[in-house]
Amino acid sequence: MVVATPNPIRSEKIRNIELPIIDLSAERREVSGLIVRACQEFGFFKVINHGVSQDVIARMESQSFEFFAKPVPEKQLAGPANPHGYGSKNIGFNGDVGEVEYLLLSTNSASISQMSNAISPHDPTLFRKFNCACGGHLSLSSCIDPKLLVLDSSAARCYVEAVRGLACEILELMAEGLWVSDISVFSRLIRAADSDSLLRLNHYPPLTEDSDTSPSSFRRIGFGEHTDPQILTLLRSNGVGGLQISLEDGVWIPVAPDSSAFCVNVGDVLQAMTNGRFVSVRHRALANSYKPRMSMAYFGAPSPHARVCSPPELVTPQRPRLYRTFTWAEYKKAAYSLRLGDGRLNIFRSRTVDEE
Repeated sequence: MVVATPNPIRSEKIRNIELPIIDLSAERREVSGLIVRACQEFGFFKVINHGVSQDVIARMESQSFEFFAKPVPEKQLAGPANPHGYGSKNIGFNGDVGEVEYLLLSTNSASISQMSNAISPHDPTLFRKFNCACGGHLSLSSCIDPKLLVLDSSAARCYVEAVRGLACEILELMAEGLWVSDISVFSRLIRAADSDSLLRLNHYPPLTEDSDTSPSSFRRIGFGEHTDPQILTLLRSNGVGGLQISLEDGVWIPVAPDSSAFCVNVGDVLQAMTNGRFVSVRHRALANSYKPRMSMAYFGAPSPHARVCSPPELVTPQRPRLYRTFTWAEYKKAAYSLRLGDGRLNIFRSRTVDEE
């Protein structure tokens, strides 16, 4: 979620591998099996025919660019990111930096309205410019009451409701593919009214005329190497590449942007809940030197006091519990106390496993 301190790009290997692309309109059992396989092998995959309206996506992207095009003093009205708000380069509390400016929003509707007013006191229509009866992916999930969306005029709210519905459906497909009896075991955590989910808008500006133009500057770290601490991330970008994942040390796989797809990745909490079956993979973003890149990331997270533990079907004598039970508040505290390039899940490993 937050950038780690960028290290100089050393001798690294680039490997061109296509991430799995999963068509959500295919037969459900097939889809759930493909998702499980992708989460085990890559921790990342793309989904198409996801049901989120292109209009909702385009309006959210347009208004996000509109925000980042504002003069810096106006963007700063959103306040320092503590944790929500506007930030630039200096990110988090432990010296982590990157070539990025960002806006971090709670997905709580009241919080979005408050932030909208803070961002644009003289233009209260920013992030609130169109009537939303979008529906998104709601037909596939019971996460959202569609009647609420008809009354909602916020682009940010519409986008959040749509991607939350998509995230719930993907999580339920995962539970089915893992043969967990309670298929809502993952999705209900982000469905909760006090879910700590986030929407993060990242803008990576291109080089300016007075920027460093040495060869090393053309491979700038936008987001440093990290894993996402939450359950699941849904990512969209504006068609400019930069995302890379690492399945082994020193080897990076570029992820091509796809205007028809969402990129989905496993977070630390989901790795713990699946007892290590799914992998939360390190990734980073390089800033493009010539074109602005913007990404919109929805981070599905539990409520602070939600207990994180594996369902019984995923704990067996052959595969004992890898992680002790913890709350999201405990995990979040650990995440904020470390550099985001540091490992966090090892702190929560089961003592039984460690003693074996």
